Amino acid sequence: MSCKKHTLTLAIAALAGGLTLGAQAQPAYEPQGLYSAEDILDADVYLTSDPEERVGEVEDILFDEAMQVTALVIESGSVLGLGGRDFIVESGQFTLMTHFDDDGDTEHRVMLEASAEALEGYPVYSDDWWERARERSREAWLQTQEGAESAWQTTQEGAERAWETTRENAQRAWEAARDAVGADD
Repeated sequence: MSCKKHTLTLAIAALAGGLTLGAQAQPAYEPQGLYSAEDILDADVYLTSDPEERVGEVEDILFDEAMQVTALVIESGSVLGLGGRDFIVESGQFTLMTHFDDDGDTEHRVMLEASAEALEGYPVYSDDWWERARERSREAWLQTQEGAESAWQTTQEGAERAWETTRENAQRAWEAARDAVGADD
């Protein structure tokens, strides 16, 4: 049975007629195209340093206001001494391995870029973590939005000043040309 392996970095999520996850292909691999969150949920999770050691499964996918994947919630069970806790893995710390079987089945594996010891330091997914993370993300989004509005306002004001200066200079040039023609008469 031959499997075609694809290593993809989860980077962007888009909401366009359904939930899909965008990905950036590693060299020498073909991207799948579209990814369904439903297919990623419950995907088995492994360490890149020990690809046969199952760490847990994807419990949830967290998105920001721009529908970008920011983190995964991993349900660990009781493997690697993690005590069956749910923990957070931020975007950039995991990749998605996709296997296409000859019979057309697709299997997804999430590969964590961490050691078993490092997993112990990952944040625990809890109501308190959720509220703090949601508030930080909301504040960051509002600051970004305010910054964009401020940049737009500055650009608009600059364009209005440039237009006014151009109009005034054109008026002066017209008057100078008119005076020059009138002086010749």
